Amino acid sequence: MLRAAFPDLHVTVEDVIAESDKIVQRWTGRGTHQGELMGIPPTGNRVSVVGITISRFKDGKVSEEWEIYDMMGMMQQLGVIPSPEEQAVGS
Repeated sequence: MLRAAFPDLHVTVEDVIAESDKIVQRWTGRGTHQGELMGIPPTGNRVSVVGITISRFKDGKVSEEWEIYDMMGMMQQLGVIPSPEEQAVGS
């Protein structure tokens, strides 16, 4: 879904922490909105989104994974949701 919406998507891993059977990655994803995303037509906007992924390994393979990223920030950058600054101006 994200690759179709952001075909030039590039993810930079900012930090990696490993302990026991888990690895945590803090990352930044950047791309241009060129395809439909959850019903949102392409805007041509460049976005930068931060996130964290936690992976648990078993027998050398990922057995579970949890991920969170700034969906609200991405929607604001796409112009779908007004930013706090835009809301203050509109008040």
